[in-house]
Amino acid sequence: MSGGRAVRVAGAAACLAAAVALAGCTWPEGEQADAPPPALPAVETVTGSDAVTIVDQADPVAAAAAASAAFFASSPVAVLAGEEPDDRLAAASIAVALGVPMLLTESADPAADGAASDAPTPSPTGTAVAPAPATADELARLGATHVVTVGAAPPPGVDTVIDVDQGDDAGTAAALGIALETVAAETEPLEAVAELEPGDGVLLADPAASTPPASPAPGADDAQATPTLPEVTRAPPLDTTTLVAVDEPAQLAAVANARAAGASVVFLPADDPDLLASPSVIERLAASGGPVVLAGAAFAAQQSLDWQVRSARTGVQLPGGGQQLFPEHMLVLEYGLPGEPILGILGEQGIDESIARAEDLAAAYEPLTDRTVLPGFEIITTVASGSPTDDGDFSSEPDAQSLRPWVEAAGNAGLYVVLDLQPGRDTFPAQLAQYAPLLEYPWVGLALDPEWRLEPDQRHLVNIGQVEAAEVNDVIDELARICDEHDLPPKLLILHQFRLDMILDRDDVDTTRPEVTVLLHADGQGSQPAKQATWRTLHQDAPEGVFWGWKNFIDEDAPMLTPEQTMQEVDPVPDLVSYQ
Repeated sequence: MSGGRAVRVAGAAACLAAAVALAGCTWPEGEQADAPPPALPAVETVTGSDAVTIVDQADPVAAAAAASAAFFASSPVAVLAGEEPDDRLAAASIAVALGVPMLLTESADPAADGAASDAPTPSPTGTAVAPAPATADELARLGATHVVTVGAAPPPGVDTVIDVDQGDDAGTAAALGIALETVAAETEPLEAVAELEPGDGVLLADPAASTPPASPAPGADDAQATPTLPEVTRAPPLDTTTLVAVDEPAQLAAVANARAAGASVVFLPADDPDLLASPSVIERLAASGGPVVLAGAAFAAQQSLDWQVRSARTGVQLPGGGQQLFPEHMLVLEYGLPGEPILGILGEQGIDESIARAEDLAAAYEPLTDRTVLPGFEIITTVASGSPTDDGDFSSEPDAQSLRPWVEAAGNAGLYVVLDLQPGRDTFPAQLAQYAPLLEYPWVGLALDPEWRLEPDQRHLVNIGQVEAAEVNDVIDELARICDEHDLPPKLLILHQFRLDMILDRDDVDTTRPEVTVLLHADGQGSQPAKQATWRTLHQDAPEGVFWGWKNFIDEDAPMLTPEQTMQEVDPVPDLVSYQ
């Protein structure tokens, strides 16, 4: 059925014993309504304090069964829908109205719902089929003895089947113990079901099919009348549980099961199902703090989903929303070492003045891009030395506490902070460990400067350093561990580079960890033709999934690009611009 009208299912006051119970209140003609129908066991839902459940089956039939299991421990009643969109929407509304699970039948055409494990069995009408194995197994697990079917064939092994005819409003109301109120269908099916409250529902029906039911033949046996649904006692609502669903039709059953159980629903766009990029999802998870169900085949390819949920629950968001820096944001960084003006503009003034300067640098880019422009510091944290230091590694390593006032002041002002490591003859992972406490701030990332990563027999300004991809990956692993341990948003990792041999085996750099955002930063200075040539060379055979940064040297570039020129002449447009 398609192109139909909408019917809202409202609790019938005269037929409901309580707000949480829906009772069948129509008996076959000739019987006395002097006693209520027998009650069924209460519906039981799945509860937990911080559980994360993933429903990532590509087949909607299997996904519906998995969603049912995610929300319901048991239910004496289930709603079973056929393959037609209107039937599925009607079934979803009925499931929400009754507070019971919704399941699907397998399509008669395996290509319609995805690959099917067994050949379906057509119904007598040729449009509905018997339950697929996943559905039959879930009915058994639930202990369902009564099934409401909408465009689906009666399943075996249940006591009562109530078949809903969308053209027979009165019969539906009588059979289910609910009253129907016609309203306009103004929203998409997923949105409509997500907005339903327990006891409400939406049914779609084709007006052409809304013909009165046939009158019984004279002398027909009253025992053949449509059965009514015994009283269904809803479980207490899962009002701290959240379903995060990909916004696609295949998730209708998951949404219906969530709302039937009293859980809230938020959506991720189908073209970018990244929960850490969604301000609304982060807000909802931070507010609810309870169990989370993730529904969508896209989640099958994602890593560290438990960490993503924990990070979202913190409620921390970047200016402009979300926890992902790119591609929604553009970073503009002020580079240098506090108190050392010779090493960059960050050292030319105090904390408050540096914050204001960073904000001014970023503000110049705001009219040039649709992105949210985020100011920040790149603080030279360990400093390459031309002569041996006390520990012999040719790198000065200030105490982390000396940088904390800068890190905290920047974060309080809404700036992002990057700690830059110049390790000399030490290693990047060893130096990272010294500053790990600062990386526990959600607004702090890391930069590796391979130019200053020496072998034991090398010296600065004599040799240009380099780092192997394996060492970079050790840093990525440690950053991912810090994020996981402290429920932190993804960390930015900048890799400075102006020669290809500065990062050996660059293709092996791991860009797949969701906890770490890898950015290659073109760190060269000089004439614009030379800088552009370096930019193009670095892009050749770059690891998939990296972002890109460009540096403007105020004194060394000839000439330095203006913000307008940076955005117009650097192709592709950089995700990050720093100033030294």
